[in-house]
Order: sequence, then structure tokens, then C-alpha cells
Amino acid sequence: MSLSLAARFARRELRGGLRGFRILLACLALGVAAIAAVGTVRSGIEAGLTREGAALLGGDAEMDFTYRFATEEERAWMAEVAEEVSEIVDFRSMAVVGEGDTAERGLTQIKAIDSAYPLIGTVVLTPDIPLDQALAGQDGLPGAVMERVLIDRLGLSIGDSFRLGAQAFRLSAALTREPDSAAGGFALGPRTIVTTPSLETSQLLAPGTLFSTKYRLDLPPDADLAALAAEARSRFEDTGLRWTDARNGAPGVSEFVERLGAFLILVGLSGLAVGGVGVSSAVRAYLAGKTNVIATLRTLGATRAVIFQTYFLQIGALSLAGITIGVALGGALPLLFAPLIEARLPIPAAFAIYPAPLAEAALYGLLTAFLFTLWPLARAEEIKPATLFRDALHSARLLPASRYLAATVLALGLLLALAGWFSDTWWLTLWTAGGICGALLLLTAAALLIRHLSRRGAHLARGMPRARWALAAISGPREGATSVVLSLGLGLSVLAAVGQIDGNLRGAITGTLPDVAPSYFFVDIQKDQMEGFTQRLANDPAVERVQSAPMLRGIITRINGQPAREVAGDHWVLQGDRGVTYSEALAETTRLTAGEWWPPDYAGPPLISFAAEEAAEMGLKIGDEMTVNILGRDITGTIASFREVDFSTAGIGFILAMNPGALEGAPHSFISTVYADEHAEAQILRDLAGDYPNITAVRVRDAIDRVAEVLSGLTAAMSYGATVTLLTGFLVLIGAAAAGTNARVYEAAVLKTLGASRRSIFISFALRSALLGLCAGIVALVAGIACGWAVSHFIMDTGFSVMWSSAGVIILGGYVATLAAGLAFAWGPINARPAHVLRARE
Repeated sequence: MSLSLAARFARRELRGGLRGFRILLACLALGVAAIAAVGTVRSGIEAGLTREGAALLGGDAEMDFTYRFATEEERAWMAEVAEEVSEIVDFRSMAVVGEGDTAERGLTQIKAIDSAYPLIGTVVLTPDIPLDQALAGQDGLPGAVMERVLIDRLGLSIGDSFRLGAQAFRLSAALTREPDSAAGGFALGPRTIVTTPSLETSQLLAPGTLFSTKYRLDLPPDADLAALAAEARSRFEDTGLRWTDARNGAPGVSEFVERLGAFLILVGLSGLAVGGVGVSSAVRAYLAGKTNVIATLRTLGATRAVIFQTYFLQIGALSLAGITIGVALGGALPLLFAPLIEARLPIPAAFAIYPAPLAEAALYGLLTAFLFTLWPLARAEEIKPATLFRDALHSARLLPASRYLAATVLALGLLLALAGWFSDTWWLTLWTAGGICGALLLLTAAALLIRHLSRRGAHLARGMPRARWALAAISGPREGATSVVLSLGLGLSVLAAVGQIDGNLRGAITGTLPDVAPSYFFVDIQKDQMEGFTQRLANDPAVERVQSAPMLRGIITRINGQPAREVAGDHWVLQGDRGVTYSEALAETTRLTAGEWWPPDYAGPPLISFAAEEAAEMGLKIGDEMTVNILGRDITGTIASFREVDFSTAGIGFILAMNPGALEGAPHSFISTVYADEHAEAQILRDLAGDYPNITAVRVRDAIDRVAEVLSGLTAAMSYGATVTLLTGFLVLIGAAAAGTNARVYEAAVLKTLGASRRSIFISFALRSALLGLCAGIVALVAGIACGWAVSHFIMDTGFSVMWSSAGVIILGGYVATLAAGLAFAWGPINARPAHVLRARE
């Protein structure tokens, strides 16, 4: 009976229109739209990756081997199951134009192909000629195609020649599109494509050279990918095989999109939390205006349940409307901007209406609306029949009844559970939730402190009427100091945290490394070249030091006889191949943390020294056995020691080192890092590349710039999400300013009656807005710095320093936003006629 009566009351209340609820609708719509749009874009990319999986991969399946070609047994199995097989050799090298000191060199990622490439898709060239024709060459030189950025960097024109190693090539065309580029992963240099036979005399594929081979399989239409994957892994996984198929043609891209999408949705939840503050403020302001109505209903016999249900149904209906608008916007915007998004994406996407992300966004919106409206609704039911004055809602107790507290905790737990389940990143979800809750608590405490200090300051500001009026207003309940600090402060906190994290990560990559990092990495140095290589550098006074080590690559396949992933989980060390070295003596700069180094001239079973930090994460201990597959051969050794490995210096650092007798008989090359004065780097490169054309040089500063470029895209995506949060906060700020208009009208009328000028009243209004904005910016900065420090210290494991330029922008933004919103709603109260206002209050 009470519910039907409440429904009738709610319908009558809704006839009054949306006055007072526009901010509620806008906050919910914006937050839900952001989450729905991110989810829709992610689903579109995932659908595109699934649909075009074979094209992205370049075949129905791929078998990948580290620094070796497939064995006869492996080739026979591929020929048995596939209709056609294409072999690709992938490695880095130097493209050289010219001779001697005038030669130009550029790092390039080489793809050596056979006649079957590409199995799926088409290579697009400029000029538009067939790939086999471009690679056939002319004038006795094999042909090559190259990305335009490298052509321009080397000053080449179509028809010019250049060298890869000891082999000259004729540039036949510019590479415009590579159908399987997304499967290639991160590359430090632009792409060059040649045929594998043309590299026979290049000296680039000597034993021990760092390269990988990929065998693309064109399978029969009825092939069972899951069964073939299981068979391939059971037969060849211990030989270092990595299997990929069309079900996930670009696993690196797919994983990145999934994680970035999950992170952006969590940032979107921060925006919803800001919107929730606005929802709570709007509901509270609305119910404050309904005090007389509620008290009258109580006088006429309405129970607390009827009061609660009436406004719960009314606000619930409006919340559903806001969520519906948000879902519609979030689903429509990606479709509307699909051509622009697809043009910026290097991978295919299939944009459509996907119910799952829209339902996810709607659930988040419902739970957020419930969480932030429950408390003001619960306080409204406590208004007594005899309470017929304006501030009854403000005099209600702070905490609602226990049943509402229990419902709030349950809703919050459900929201976190859904966020963790949908994003599949529980730790990130908990970190985000903890950060939001911590920021809300800090901002709430700061708002209360601001009100307290303003109350004290108002008494001390005698003789300064404008400042006193401003401080007195801030300390009062009607000015909405809490809403302003919470909404704008939380939005600024998210933006400040992103700015601090980005600045510190960039500093870790580009700021501290140049002081300690080497000038060059030289790889693929053959053993018989080491003496001449070392001698050239030893005689150069500009070279500070040189570090060299044997270099092999291996895949950890077993730990104590069990599959490595079953023992250590999905640790990053087990994801792909890792650098392996050997050494007779412990380096002077290396410190053992446990165990002992093998003695000189040790000739027993293989022993392993493992990186201490990674060993602790994987649960390894001294005496454990580890099997490493190197060049298709299993080597099982015993862990004899753990040692510190510092990767932050960009020097040589190996996760796994073994005694010389275990590895020195295997084909391998050497890696070297050269620390030299910057002015001498070019000459060092010219001399070494001229004497040893097979050696590849990676300039560390160029690598840092490439990583920073990738980081820029990630930071931009995070900033867009944070900007939505800030925009929501600004909407809440406008709502708070609008909600306090009536109070400011009355205040201005009283001040005018007492003789205050319009100019003085305007300055007072501006001063209170500026003070609130400044306080919100400062508190947000503290919260953002704390969050940035926590992420840098606990997640990224980097140093931390405050980015003061970003900090200044945050404080200025809070100041300007609050001042603008306050002044926008100041003209009405200032221009109101005191007689009309005071007569209405009689």
C-alpha cells in the first residue's frame, strides 16, 4: 500500500519538470557515456582483431623460433598439416648509404621473406608494383623495399643502392603498407623487406646472430586450430617453439588494448565518482527545498517509508533517464567518429553496437546513483512533522540508519566486484578504488577544515568587510564548500596523478638515463671480431669504458622438472625468450645476494646465477633446477646463486648467467655497450660499422626517444580519461554554484539594505569562489602527488619527484574554474532588488 501511494506522490512531483535535476542528469550521462564509449571502442578493436586475425598474423597459424631455423622434423610436420608454408626471418641491422666518413647509417628492422609471402593480404608499394618484381632487383643487385621514414632519413631515392651488412641492394619501392605489421610488435627501426636468399653473402645470418624465424601456415578450411596448437606444443614446445594462430593474430596488440581499455574504464569510474558527488549535492539541494512539503506530508500521516519511497522512486526514474542518455551517447559517439578513429588506428576495428559494454556502463551508473543518493534520501525521512523550517535537512544526523549503511556497503562491494570482474585487473581495481576512497576522505576532511578555518578567519577579518563576508559564507552550509572541494578536487586529483606519473616516468626514461647510459649497444659481434673491436675502442681517449659479454637467447621451459608456468605463473621472465650469458669470474660491479659463484675452471654440471628480484617473484631458491632451451637444445642447470641486476642504467644486464662450460660451445655472438663522449659517437660508429658490416649498432638515445614516443600515446589516452573526470567535476561545480543562488540573493539583499555597494558584494562573491578554488586545487595536488608517488613506487618501481610545472597548472585550473563558475551565478543576486527579496521572506 505504501509503495503505490509513494508512486502516486512521485508522479505528481515529476510533473514539476527537471528543475534542480539537470546537473544530476548531466553527471550521470557524462560518466556513463565515457565508460560506454571506451568499452565500445575496445569491443570494436577486439572484434576487428578477431575478424582479421589471419590477415594480421599473415596466415592461419605461426610457429616462431628464437635464433634458429626450423629442424627437418618441424618442417615435415608443417608440410603435413598446412597447404602452404611461408618462412620469414626477422632481425635488426644497419642500412648504409655511401662509403667511408660520408656514409649515412640507419637502424632498420629487416624482414627476409620467401616467394610464398604474404600468404594472406597484400603488400602495398609506391610506386604500385608487385612485391616479387620489386625484390627481383636490377643491374645484378637484389631488390629491397623500405619504409618512407628510413628512405628520407638516409637521403635515398628509388633506384639508389644501399648496403645491409656486406651485401648491396637496389631500392625498388617505398613500403606503404605491410599486411602483418601488427604481429611484429615493438620495433626500434623502420622496416626493410628483402628476400632470404639475397642475404647469403651479407654476413648477417652467421651462427649466433640474433634473429628469429616465423613460419606462417595456410591451413585447410576445416582445420581445428585448438587441436593443432595442442599437438604442436606437445611435440615441439621443449624445443623453444612459440605458437600463435588466427584466434589471436596480434596477441601483443590485443593484450595492450585490453589493459589500456580496462585502465580507462577505471578512470571513467573516477569520473562517475565525481558525478556521484554532483548527484548527491543535487538530491540534497532538492530535498532541502522540499522540507515544508515533507513536513506537511508527515503531519498528514505519511510514514517514513512513504517519504523515502516517494523520493527514491522520483530520483530513481531521473537517474534511469540520465543513464539511458549516457548509454545512447556512449554507443553512438564511436559509430559517429568511426572513420576518424579507424584512420588513427594501425589495426582493424569493427565498430557497431555492442550490448556488453553498454550494459556494463549502465550497471556502473545504476550502482553509482544508488550509492550517492541513498544517504540524502535516508536523512530526508527523518524530518519530523513539527519541523517546518528551511534548514531541517541540515540539522538531521550525519549518519543514516544502520539498514542504509548496510545497503551502502553492499552496493560499494558490488560495484568493486563488477569493476574487477569486467576489467579482469583486480589489483588495479583495488588500487583505483583505494585511491578514490582515499582522495574522497582527504577532500572531505579538507572541506571541513576549510569551513572551520573560514569561520575562525571571519572573526579575525574585522575591518575587512569583503573578506569577512566571503569567509563567513564559506563556513556556512549553504555555500556548498564540501561539494565544490569534493567534485572539483577529485577531478583535479585524477588529472594531477596522471601528470605526476607521466612526468616521473618520462624522467626515468629521458632524464636520468643520459648521465649513466651507454652511447651505443653493439650486437651480433662475432667471436673472431672481438679482438679488433676491443682494440679500436681501447685506443680512443673519448671512450670512457666498454662492457662486453657473450650473448645467447633462451626460453625457460621447466623448473624442477615441471613446466615453468605451472611453477612461476605468468611471470614476465617466462613470456618469450630472455638474454643468457656466461662468465668465468664474477664482475666487480656485481653483488651476490645468496649462494656462491662457481670456481675458476669449473667443469662440472651446468650452474646458474639468477637475478635476485625476479627469483623472489618467481619463488625460486638455491638448489632449484632450471631448464633453458637455447637454439632448440635443452640445458638443465642448478641455481647456485642470486645476484643484483640493475636494468635502470640501460647497461648490460642478464636475468640468467651460466658457467662457461655450459654454453661456450654453442653458436653465439657478443654484445657490447660503449660509454663515450657524445662528440665522438659518430666516428666510433663509422669506424666499427666500416670494419665489421655485420655488426648492428643501437643508439641508446634513439631507443629512448622511441620509447618516449610510445609513452606519449599512452599518456594522451590517460589524459583524455582524466579530462572527462575534470569536466564532470566542473559540471558539479556549476550545480553547486546554481544551488547556492537563492542564498546569495538573500545575502546580497541584506547587504544592500545595510549599505553595501554592488562592487563590494561582487568582490566578496569573487573572493569566496577564488578561495574555494585555490583550496580545492591545493588539496587535489596533495592527493595527486600522493597517488603518483604510490604508483611510481609500488607499481612502476621508479624514483619520484614532484613535477612542479604540472602542479602549477592544477592549482591554477582549480582557481580559474571555481572563480568562473562563481562569477557566472553572481550577476543575478547582485542585480536583485532588496525590497522584492526581503518581502518574499516575510
